[in-house]
Amino acid sequence: MENYHVPVMLQESMEGLAIKPDGTYVDLTFGGGGHSRAILERLSPKGRLYSFDQDRDVLPNVPDDLRLTFVQSNFRYLANFLRFYQTGPVDGILADLGVSSHHFDEMQRGFSFRFDGPLDMRMNQRSTLTAWKVVNEYSEEALADVLYYYGEVEQSRRLAKAVVNARTEQPIDTISAFCEVLRGQLPKEDKKELARIFQALRIEVNDEMGALKQMLLATAPALAPGGRLCVITYHSLEDRLVKNYMKSGNFTGKVEQDFYGNRMVRLKPVGKMTTASPQEVESNPRARSGKLRTAVKL
Repeated sequence: MENYHVPVMLQESMEGLAIKPDGTYVDLTFGGGGHSRAILERLSPKGRLYSFDQDRDVLPNVPDDLRLTFVQSNFRYLANFLRFYQTGPVDGILADLGVSSHHFDEMQRGFSFRFDGPLDMRMNQRSTLTAWKVVNEYSEEALADVLYYYGEVEQSRRLAKAVVNARTEQPIDTISAFCEVLRGQLPKEDKKELARIFQALRIEVNDEMGALKQMLLATAPALAPGGRLCVITYHSLEDRLVKNYMKSGNFTGKVEQDFYGNRMVRLKPVGKMTTASPQEVESNPRARSGKLRTAVKL
């Protein structure tokens, strides 16, 4: 649904997938269903689409289409579910790694500092790890590491110390209480720094880097020769992983060779990295930081 989440770089990602009408495709981030609907529009009655999303809030968005199989699970389990459904090699895989507009706009989900609400941030509401637990139960060192590695927050040590000191007096239960602690340590109205801090908590709560690595490693084996992988990233941490994996098949970016000197790569990047057009950014500002990368299975 458009009011749930506006799909980013819709036309560009469809071109990247180079959809075959009778092909089999995977949308790893269903969300509002915009990308999935666009894929279905390009498929014949023989085509197949598997769409993943771990958030139960998306269920009303799932279309009633016999060609679509919806999988309510984290995309890290891509290989498991393709095996479960006895799906052979697929022709294309798409992942839009952005947090949906719905999550940012739903105050009870706790993803945005624009609203007060619980410190939650769970994509999968069945998970037990919340932002509250990270803020109130992580050690000072562990909290500082989360802020530094996942938010690239330079003053992570000082902020972690302030949070730990504040929670000794009383638990930090809400977004407003958490922001109040942070604002005592940040320049006034430093929204960019707040955004990085909230990004770091969200990544930790949802193990986004671990899930992304597991998912990426499953994509090349799942693709048929000539099949395509399209990934839209929104920050440097995930973009670096995607870029390196497409280039080298690992996360270091260094191409390895076998005993005979043959390059051990299974994917080849296609074209240049793509960003949203000025027109799209004007109508959907959340597309501004998106980067689309495409690779083909050798």
